[in-house]
Amino acid sequence: MFCLTVNPNHLNPIKNLNYLPVGLGEAKFSNEWYKDDTGENISIKNKFYGEYTFHYWLWKNYLNKINDGWIGFCQYRKFWSMTNKNLLPNSISELESLILHDLPNSYNKFDVILGDELFINKLKFMKLVKRGFKFFLKEPLTIFNKNKRNIKFHFDMWHGADFLDKAIELLDDKEKIDFKNFINTRTSFNPHNMFICKSKEIIQNYYKVIFSWLSRCEEEFGFENLKGYSQTRIYGFLAERFLSYWFQKNTKYTTLPILFYDIGKD
Repeated sequence: MFCLTVNPNHLNPIKNLNYLPVGLGEAKFSNEWYKDDTGENISIKNKFYGEYTFHYWLWKNYLNKINDGWIGFCQYRKFWSMTNKNLLPNSISELESLILHDLPNSYNKFDVILGDELFINKLKFMKLVKRGFKFFLKEPLTIFNKNKRNIKFHFDMWHGADFLDKAIELLDDKEKIDFKNFINTRTSFNPHNMFICKSKEIIQNYYKVIFSWLSRCEEEFGFENLKGYSQTRIYGFLAERFLSYWFQKNTKYTTLPILFYDIGKD
C-alpha cells in the first residue's frame, strides 16, 4: 500500500501504519521515500496532476519490479477501511485500528477495489449553491432537480463548464461514446483517485489509456490559464471521473469505505 503525501514530516506516521511512503511536490524528501522526481517523470506537473505524477513515475520506473498481487494507493488524509463504522477517527491509534491491513481471501474473486461511491444527488442543496454559484445563476432549475444531478452536472459546477465535454472529444472513439454515456447517466462516482488492484497488467493498461488522454488534454487546456484550485488541478479531476468509468467497465470490481483523518495533526 503506497501512501501519498506532500509533507516530509509524515514519514514516521506512514511507516508506523506499515504503508509505503510516497513524497510528492516541491518539498525535500529523504531517500526513505518513494518519489516522483527520479527516472522518467512528470513531477514538474504535480501542481496540475496531483497523485498522477506518482502514478506516471510508477508506470515508467517501478511497476515491473513489483510482483503481481494487491497494489493499493491511499493518501495522508484518506485511508481504506473494512468497516463502515466511525469513519472519522479521533486519533492516529484509532486510525490504525480501522484502516485496511489485510484483505480477506473472499476479495480474491475481484480484480479491483474502488472507494465507496459518492452520490451527487445526495449532496446538500446549499453546498451545491456555494460551490457553483455562477452555475446556479445560469441553470437554477437543474440544481433543484435531483434527477439531473449527474456526474457531468457535478463536474461542470465544481470545475467549470466545457472542460469535461472538450476532454471527452479527445478520447479514442471506442472510449468516447461509453464515457459520455457514463457521465450523463450516472449520479455517482468512486472518488479520490484511489484504487487497489491485484494485476499489474490491469494497472498498466489503465495507465496507457489515462496518460495518453491527459497528454491530449494538455494540448487543449494547457497550464497558464487555469485559475483556482478547481481548475489548476483539472487533470487530476478529469482522471478521477475516468478512473470510475474505466475500472467499472473493464474489471470485476467491488468497493470499500474510505475514512478521513489527517495524520499531520498528531
